[in-house]
Amino acid sequence: MKINRWLIIAAVLIAAVIVYALRGGFSAGTAVEAARAKVGPIVKFVDEQAKTRLPQTYLITMPITGRIEPIALVEGMTVKKGQVVARIVPRDLQLAVDQAAAVVGRLEASIAENADVAVERTAYQQTLQFVKSTAATVKAAAERMVAGAAKLKYAANDLARVKQLAATGARTQDELERAELSQVQSDVDYKQDQLVHAAMVAVAAATDLTPSMVLQYIDHKKLSGAVLEKQKAEAEAKLRQVLLDQERGEMRSPVDGVVLDRPITNERYLSAGTILLEIGRLEELEIEADVLSLDVVAAKVGNRVEIYGPAVGRAWGKVHRIYPAGFTKLSSLGVEQQRVKVIVRFDDGELERLLAERGLGIGYRVRVKILTDDQPKALLVPRSALFRTADNSWRLFVIRGGRAVLQKVEVGLMNDEQVEIAEGLAEGEGEQVVLAPESSLKDGDKVFVGENK
Repeated sequence: MKINRWLIIAAVLIAAVIVYALRGGFSAGTAVEAARAKVGPIVKFVDEQAKTRLPQTYLITMPITGRIEPIALVEGMTVKKGQVVARIVPRDLQLAVDQAAAVVGRLEASIAENADVAVERTAYQQTLQFVKSTAATVKAAAERMVAGAAKLKYAANDLARVKQLAATGARTQDELERAELSQVQSDVDYKQDQLVHAAMVAVAAATDLTPSMVLQYIDHKKLSGAVLEKQKAEAEAKLRQVLLDQERGEMRSPVDGVVLDRPITNERYLSAGTILLEIGRLEELEIEADVLSLDVVAAKVGNRVEIYGPAVGRAWGKVHRIYPAGFTKLSSLGVEQQRVKVIVRFDDGELERLLAERGLGIGYRVRVKILTDDQPKALLVPRSALFRTADNSWRLFVIRGGRAVLQKVEVGLMNDEQVEIAEGLAEGEGEQVVLAPESSLKDGDKVFVGENK
């Protein structure tokens, strides 16, 4: 009986040890990575891909339709403000100037010729003399008609007397016939005088109009002169235009800069507006980032920006402008995202350094961290220690007494690396938290920092 009792006790102890072992009583626990909470500064930021760009470029285009000379400049060459960078064939422009100048000269000669009325003035004086002469002729014709009338009257009276005397035989038949002939001749002469007088009156009337016609012709020349003046003004405007085209035919750089693009190389005939060169100022380089609309609301103009990446190493700048409208962009995974353009300007001296040290150019890929908020003294844990639960609250595992204790926390500022713990870590600085906890880790599980043996 005594032996049996000890056997029973031994069996119970063995069973208890087995149960304890099955419950992890002899296990050191799960190996975890851990970090201690610490007090320090934290900065909240928006991290995005970006690229360098120029706020504006300067296009050199054809001012008029014409033939361009070969362009010697190539991409990357520097140019000075006012330097001739392209040229229309000068001979073509000079011919246009000569032609326009010849038209102006011809019209000036026509105006001078039209303004000379010396001949017309002489003709006017001559017509005045014609008027006087014709008036005198009309007067003479009138006097002759008076004389003819008197002669006709005398011939008629004489014929009457001869007829009476012939009837008595005092005059011969020949004398009668002579008297009749004289009367007929006097009548014809008088009628001729009347016709001549009438004709001279008509000629005088026409002659009287001649001075007016000359004066009207002079006035008409004045009107023609006005038309010629208008034509001259038009020709002078055309001359000014071709002179301006000749001046524009030498295209000059508007700024000190560098040639970005040269689409035209050889001599060819081009239409007005054709782009010949694109020039930019690398000293105006800035950064353009497409930021998610959910993140951009935290950014403000003037926020500090860290610019980093292989193209720049590390540099600093500020948010210069945030576009007021967003746009839809496909992500690398094909997901539509609403993004907003943010423009970043380099701090003084940074761009000059990057241009000298790294030869920074346009369209270079970089990354930007837009610093949107900061806390100089906060209780911090690594971001990987935090996770959300089904109720959307933040949780983490705290290592206390060798066990993982599930702890609900309130967070403040957060970035990709650290998070501010506002509430939930009672012991504060120095308390250990589990990093990237496995989904199998449960509240109260035994853990140790390091590899599980």
